Amino acid sequence: MDELLKKRLDELDAIKAMVKMGGGEEKIEKQHAMGKLSARERLEILLDPGSLMEMNMLTGHALGLPGDAVVCGSGTIDGRTVFAYSQDPTVRGGSIGLEHGIKMYRTVEKALELKVPFIGLHDSPGARLPNEKELEILGKGKRSFFSSLSEKHGGSIFYPNTIASGKIPQISAIMGTCGGISVYSPALTDFIYMIEKNSHMFITGPDVIRMVTGENISKDDLGGACVHAEKTGSCDFLHTKEKSCLLDIRRLLGFLPPNCDSPPPVYQPGDDPQRSCPELNDIVPSSPNKPYDMRQVILTIVDNKDFLEVKRDFAREVIVGFGRLDGKTVGIVANQPQVLAGSMTTDSSDKQARFIRFCDCFGIPLVLLVDTPAYMPGSHQEHSGIIRHGAKVLYALCEATVPRISLVLRKAYGGGNLGMGVLPGLGNDMVLYWPIVETGILGAQQSVMLLYGRKPGATKEYIAEKLTEYRETYANPIYDISSNINVQDVITPAETRNYLIRALATMADKRRTRHGKRHGNIPL
Repeated sequence: MDELLKKRLDELDAIKAMVKMGGGEEKIEKQHAMGKLSARERLEILLDPGSLMEMNMLTGHALGLPGDAVVCGSGTIDGRTVFAYSQDPTVRGGSIGLEHGIKMYRTVEKALELKVPFIGLHDSPGARLPNEKELEILGKGKRSFFSSLSEKHGGSIFYPNTIASGKIPQISAIMGTCGGISVYSPALTDFIYMIEKNSHMFITGPDVIRMVTGENISKDDLGGACVHAEKTGSCDFLHTKEKSCLLDIRRLLGFLPPNCDSPPPVYQPGDDPQRSCPELNDIVPSSPNKPYDMRQVILTIVDNKDFLEVKRDFAREVIVGFGRLDGKTVGIVANQPQVLAGSMTTDSSDKQARFIRFCDCFGIPLVLLVDTPAYMPGSHQEHSGIIRHGAKVLYALCEATVPRISLVLRKAYGGGNLGMGVLPGLGNDMVLYWPIVETGILGAQQSVMLLYGRKPGATKEYIAEKLTEYRETYANPIYDISSNINVQDVITPAETRNYLIRALATMADKRRTRHGKRHGNIPL
């Protein structure tokens, strides 16, 4: 072998081995002591074994910045191509320098070019501040910090994130304490994962807040994983360990298509599409005021009780998530009678609208399971903007072109008929009732009290008689459907799964033409 070649090969091997260690063994051990994995260990769990094809691996090595604090490239998940980057906090704290930002940008750009999903594993405080030596160099050249930026850098990654939105699935995981670029970019993606105790997201950290406002607050209380899962709704999936988080990203991608022009993967369910669900007769009580867990209904209907819930801890009065019916992905939106009686609120409206729009972006049919007394009344909701937030749901429903079925299980009063797509003219493909359904402007009891409650001499017996009469005539779906052509059918609870599977099969090739325009102006 040529001596120069041998020398260069040895040098290359040594440098690559050094780069793979990031900031060094000692810093990696510190990561492990905090219950955190290294940047490369994270990708090893996320991607299929040996599938990572790394881009720009040797960036920054000559300056003692292996990879410039980010590992990026393509790989596969269950054999399907994805692009991903993993920020490395062992190198300059994971801060985003010039080359680091370009690598991030190119990762999203490549995913978009090849129309495959993008995944970002974030563990960075944001943009890198120049150190003393770098400031001196800039000063001597009379150059600003931004003078060396090209169009593609960490601060402009929001552009490819936005262009990719609705074209490819974009998933972010917050693996450490993140700020600035490392929270705004994830906020533009479709789903955000966080880990309890280790994950934090904020624009301004506790130290700066303390200096500027005098407020003393911890990282967890300011922007911890539980705060974003329960209060802000910024976190879609909450985990206790990094490994379960990364494995759950793999699970999520199993429900999603690679891009907006391709269908989601279809699986052999091992669950009979004609399976009857008699247990539904006992899960849902006929009394409209009795609570029950809507998750039991969902798990009974979907294949193999496999349901991936999104934003589980936020606005719990509405449930959204992915399941499969006969091996095909569906998006499920359901009221939760266990929480606020299934009333709809400002927060649940945001949650519902965003999920509906995601499913519509990627051709995922929607099933809406309806059991709601309508929108939550009160000054708090009105002053929180329920009109504006509720309008987002109406916008999302009317804009959606994917197959959509609304099934009313028990009740749908007032604006609940709007917000769950029950009323005709909102683009719904099918409305179904169970036999115990009550619908109307108000519930049967409220309607009877309004009509007869103040009538002179009205006794309890008289009111009870009128209530029975009302429920058997005006609130009986079996008779309502006789004249209500907008309801496709009244189905038994037991046949729900089989009916939905057959109905969606008839809509598989649905196409709807929209008027050409740039885009609408959703009431944000």
